[in-house]
Amino acid sequence: MTKTKSAVIILGLLAAFLADPLRAAEPLVPIQLPPPETTGGMPLMQALKNRMSTKEFAPRAISQDQISNLLWAAFGINRPESGKRTAATAVDCQDIEIYVVFEKAAYVYEAKGHRLIPVVNRDVRSLAATQGYAKAAPINLVYVSDFGKMADSFKGKRESYAAFHAGAISQNVYLYCASAGLGAVVRDSVDREGLKDALNLKEDQMIVMGQSVGYAADH
Repeated sequence: MTKTKSAVIILGLLAAFLADPLRAAEPLVPIQLPPPETTGGMPLMQALKNRMSTKEFAPRAISQDQISNLLWAAFGINRPESGKRTAATAVDCQDIEIYVVFEKAAYVYEAKGHRLIPVVNRDVRSLAATQGYAKAAPINLVYVSDFGKMADSFKGKRESYAAFHAGAISQNVYLYCASAGLGAVVRDSVDREGLKDALNLKEDQMIVMGQSVGYAADH
């Protein structure tokens, strides 16, 4: 093979590589979150008064400290000696996993290590948030129930249990956001089949709902 042909092949491969940003993306690594701030904040009754749904989000990033506090408030471990968490689940089954969808990647929250584990290295916002206003939020949380973590006696009520577990978690998120000056809205608008495939969920994992979080747009 001549040098000219070799150069043409190399340049062609390079052009194809650069044309596909997914191939050029660096591998994702776990993100260790800073310790959550578990004291202070807005008084509970004031947070309840301020709690509301937001459907217009500003294009403003959320700091890693806020993400840490948000996820700990949602479903973090608040009793390290027992591993129990900030939201109740039936017989402490802890079936809900929180997937965190950012602009260019998605992670799952690992409460024990208080960190984000990478799941997919691409933009899946259109699957996690099928409404335009929700897709514009800097963070979309997706609540997924792992039925394998539930007792066999729950078999006929797994969907109901998953719903009230996710509901409790989403209210924690609402209250944290009210306290921290963030906006949030809980949603059913999720492409469940498409997102389940994109996140490589197991057959017995069910997407319950989504929740968008960000700064409310100024008017």
